[in-house]
Amino acid sequence: MTDLTFDWQIDEFMVFCRSSQLRERTMTSYEQTLRLFQRWCEEQMKIVTVDKVTESIIRRYINDLQERGKYSFYADEKKKETNHPDRRRDFRKPITITTINNYIRNLRVFFNWLDRDYVIQKNPMRKVRQLKVNRKAKEFISDDDFKKLIAQLDKSYYPEHRDFAMIMLMIDSGMRLGECSCLLLDDIDLAAHKIFLRAEITKGRRDRVVFFSPKTEMILRRWIQFKDRYVESDCLFPVKRSGASIQVSNFETNFKHYLRRAKLSESISPHCLRNNFAKRCLMNGMDIFTLSKLLGHSSVTVTEQAYLDLTDEDMGKRYRNYSPIATMKKQ
Repeated sequence: MTDLTFDWQIDEFMVFCRSSQLRERTMTSYEQTLRLFQRWCEEQMKIVTVDKVTESIIRRYINDLQERGKYSFYADEKKKETNHPDRRRDFRKPITITTINNYIRNLRVFFNWLDRDYVIQKNPMRKVRQLKVNRKAKEFISDDDFKKLIAQLDKSYYPEHRDFAMIMLMIDSGMRLGECSCLLLDDIDLAAHKIFLRAEITKGRRDRVVFFSPKTEMILRRWIQFKDRYVESDCLFPVKRSGASIQVSNFETNFKHYLRRAKLSESISPHCLRNNFAKRCLMNGMDIFTLSKLLGHSSVTVTEQAYLDLTDEDMGKRYRNYSPIATMKKQ
């Protein structure tokens, strides 16, 4: 007889995720969501088996999340005693819709798996939809602010020379920070101006190729020569002391430091470099299909959202390049 308890089924699901070679970050997100839901079901609803979960219980849980707020419920009581969530400034502040939608997505993956393996007779997530998000425009960095930013980096100093090369490569290729930080020397073809992104370092777990300009080629060549004087490593952007790839969190900390030095808003993030790449490509007439491939999006629909971030000024500039009257050949 199948064990339908939450503990057993969550453990089995995590074994399945590991065998599917999902990212550690994804699996951690799944388990945290499921353990939190498990505890809520056991304490609030007195439910200990997955087959007793209904659509109405899922909806009640979502409402409870919205009403209770942040850190009002813990999956692990020991962590609650250690972390003292009630002392946090954001204790019981509203949980963002994006976070709740992540919970809904994770629960859907779990119950779809149970349904597919015939563990449950009815999928409680079948009619549950994600909450509507009031979409925020993507953050961009202006040309003037970008120049101020890179002017702060001292290329005679190893960490800042490395970070300069990373910044220039990201804005020129559209790579994510997590992809850029994990690059190996063997991934890059300087002569062909292209980089092979291995599936293991991409968000979508698919190989893809990105490109860079001759100007960025020179920046990378100078960086590699500089790097080789201080560290022997197969990584393109290693930490000087260990030779290992720089961690995303460390680069983000450095990036904020550069913003402060340049007296720029700290709302600017490394991801803005990727947004700028997408915007520039669209403004310069790149077709949406090519851009989608370069960005590594799962579909063209995802990429089309970038159009919503073009300002009236952006659209006006682009229009002038395509105006039927302005571009009409004189008879």
